[in-house]
Amino acid sequence: MASYKTLEFDVLVIGAGGAGLRAAIEASAAGAKVGVVSKSLLGKAHTVMAEGGVAASIGNVDDRDNWRVHFSDTMRGGQYLNNPRMAEIHAKEAPARVLELEAWGALFDRTKDGRILQRNFGGHKFPRLAHVGDRTGLEMIRTLQDHAIHKQIDFHMECTVVTLLKHDGRVTGAFGYYREHGQFVVIRANAIVLATGGIGKSFSITSNSWEYTADGHALAYRAGADLMDMEFVQFHPTGMVWPPSVRGILVTEGVRGEGGVLRNSQGKRFMFDDIPDLYKNQTAKDEEEGWRYVTGDKDANRPPELLTRDHVARCINREVKEGRGSPHGGVYLDIAWIKEKIPNAQEHIKKKLPSMYHQFKELAGVDITTEAMEVGPTCHYVMGGVRVDAETQMSTVPGLFAAGECAAGLHGANRLGGNSLSDLLVFGKRAGEHAAAFALGQTGPFPDANAQVADAAAWAEEPFARDQNGDNPFRVQHDLQAMMHAKVGIVRIDSEMREALDDLKSLGERSLAAPVSGNRDFNPGWHTAMDMRNMLTVAEAVTLAAVERQESRGAHFRDDFPAKDPEAAKFNIVLRQGSDGAMQVVRTPVVARTDEQDAVIKEMG
Repeated sequence: MASYKTLEFDVLVIGAGGAGLRAAIEASAAGAKVGVVSKSLLGKAHTVMAEGGVAASIGNVDDRDNWRVHFSDTMRGGQYLNNPRMAEIHAKEAPARVLELEAWGALFDRTKDGRILQRNFGGHKFPRLAHVGDRTGLEMIRTLQDHAIHKQIDFHMECTVVTLLKHDGRVTGAFGYYREHGQFVVIRANAIVLATGGIGKSFSITSNSWEYTADGHALAYRAGADLMDMEFVQFHPTGMVWPPSVRGILVTEGVRGEGGVLRNSQGKRFMFDDIPDLYKNQTAKDEEEGWRYVTGDKDANRPPELLTRDHVARCINREVKEGRGSPHGGVYLDIAWIKEKIPNAQEHIKKKLPSMYHQFKELAGVDITTEAMEVGPTCHYVMGGVRVDAETQMSTVPGLFAAGECAAGLHGANRLGGNSLSDLLVFGKRAGEHAAAFALGQTGPFPDANAQVADAAAWAEEPFARDQNGDNPFRVQHDLQAMMHAKVGIVRIDSEMREALDDLKSLGERSLAAPVSGNRDFNPGWHTAMDMRNMLTVAEAVTLAAVERQESRGAHFRDDFPAKDPEAAKFNIVLRQGSDGAMQVVRTPVVARTDEQDAVIKEMG
């Protein structure tokens, strides 16, 4: 133990994105000694890629908006598999969290009378997304980070957690390493908040950055926590498709919120061809009516480009597969057409979508003020995650909390755009608050963890001792990503997913044999070899859950079961580690809605 660096905190937060920073701020405010571990550099969290805005029913643009409408939209978008209490808390508390962020220095775009401006977004009945151009996530991280560094919070950057430590059923710390020099670190803590983000690097085309290797999901699972709703992986409909070096990078939904339309290679707005029954009374019947909605006409219906992400992604996928796609395997997203509607359209686009303008200009040589973009679906978000208590965000393991994308419950079968950023604020705060209360309630010295630490260190060093003729860890990772995208992607069938389960066994064997050369000083091959355990664990969870849900709902689409099954609306799928180490699939009843919640949903139509 003397050779390892040792740290001690009341609360350890793993992840320094929006949820992690908000949790750390709240835990520190409650009097806890807080440490934050960040896999990359501070300020580089994937939250910065959330461009469109943060959903909160402030009602600045349309005063008919309120928490009841937001709650109802979230439940409908999640196909009623959401935890209704989480959806209610989120809708009620999001406005206060956004105004709090403003008080801490966030510079939102403004209405003419100086209030926070809100924009339209897919699945939201009213303009609800408070935004900073198309850089909202960046502004959120800047504000939270600035606030956090004045709270005497201890940050450890470029540090990856390998395993959680436990004693008598509760968490007592974590074991990890610093990526720069490979030094091991033991972190003692009476409570841990997981805020590690998603799982996107398990798929070949993703908007997610390199850190998204499912660390929090897998850490929680191996510690004995439940995972839930893992079959629901959201493919954002609009990622860049050209050039190949940037394939998958997000094109914000804000482009469509500002009037962008989707066309196939024939120039047709194909989204009018397929409107789900659930949204027919809220969707524009023609282009002109949709444009009136975009420009703020309260009596107009939304354009079909602003339907839920799962539906738009499948429609784009259909156009490409049926031969009506763009030259590089996507479709066209056109915002330049608004020059027909408004004066000075080019300057308007640059002002509203500055990041998108520069992204396409620099990376693809496309001027979005005059040309259409080529876009296609990209793995973006996972609705599933650690199963948590709605009020406290604590998992089924005492002392282990989760918030943000690595927690399940709020979004159900499909997340609405913008709900991720308000999710980070609302439940990051709650996780930090309750983690501090739990940690400060513990007494006595930290229990001995020498054996757990020794086992973790031996596991981490083992790849260096393997036969150097084995598979390259990067090749194994590449093959996993390609297989998951092909067999457990946007459209799924039973036979392919069962093949995927066999493939995962083979990939697991290859991963265990993949050697690492060199030493522990910044060694990407070693890092990838260790990340593979997490990616394989979560890939199995996604596939098993997708096989179990024999229907199509939200982001989960089965070509062999294309309809919704009313019986399947009654359960969530939970995955947990069995006593034999195998992954178990369990159906658990959906959390029942209260009479008051049902009344709100009925009232909102």
